[in-house]
Amino acid sequence: MRSLWITALCSLMTLSLWAGEPEMKKTYGQMTRPEINQLLKETCQKPLSNAQKIEFYSDRFLGTPYELTCEGDGPYALYETMPLINLEKTNCMCMVEIVLAMSLSSNYEEMFNVLQHIRYRQGLIGMATRNHYTIADWLPANQWCLDDVSSRVGGRYCKPLTRIISHREFFKSKGITDIEDMLPDRTLTIQYIPKEDLLKIQDKLHSGDLVSIIMDKPGIFSAHMGLIIKKDGKTYFRHASQAAMTTLDQPFDDYVNSLMKNPKRLGMVFMRVKEKVNWKIKDNPQHGKISLKDIKD
Repeated sequence: MRSLWITALCSLMTLSLWAGEPEMKKTYGQMTRPEINQLLKETCQKPLSNAQKIEFYSDRFLGTPYELTCEGDGPYALYETMPLINLEKTNCMCMVEIVLAMSLSSNYEEMFNVLQHIRYRQGLIGMATRNHYTIADWLPANQWCLDDVSSRVGGRYCKPLTRIISHREFFKSKGITDIEDMLPDRTLTIQYIPKEDLLKIQDKLHSGDLVSIIMDKPGIFSAHMGLIIKKDGKTYFRHASQAAMTTLDQPFDDYVNSLMKNPKRLGMVFMRVKEKVNWKIKDNPQHGKISLKDIKD
């Protein structure tokens, strides 16, 4: 009798443990589009800031395999025919763009359209209209939803950096010589926080901040993208890593120490999502946030 009682007790304990075990969280590549749509619809009803949504949505990218050429201008494009969105594999920029689009959207179709407005000037899909350079093109084009907070968080540690940005040379490096309408060469100066000062300012960083890694190379500013995540009293750099071939969280201290060992990396630029997004240019709905009532015949 005692043996039966012990067996029954063990069975109850086992069932209790299984019942309390959290369900394995799916990555986006393991979810169907209706499931992602439902997640977006439910999350937008919660009292979360846009920065908190960036934390939340980026968490499901953890473990997603890395692929440098995971996205392009679509299968019918002239030059880069990779899909406009790929949730099964990602790279550093695509992960950040998709997470940002998710944080600003209430359903899947809206997210897809907002994503194109983040990635392309006025949402016009094509090689010439894509925001190729993170700091020179992408950040200025997305001032409707992002602020460059490098000077705010870096203060006296900020340093200027000047580069000549050339779309002509960029396209030429890709073997593309037949684009006639492109941005002219520009000389730009930015403010960045040197790598040796990053640990001094990490308390001023917010969870959900976007990060661009600044490189020491003519003609370009940004080498890599990621997110600042704060949890359990610690700061992490969340990114799709080509070295690790996956999306992961690295302690911010460790990542900065790795930058210190790399002479080609100079520091970081930080961006922060706006809570009051400017969805309209003049009186016209823009940036993919359009309902049927906004469309006029």
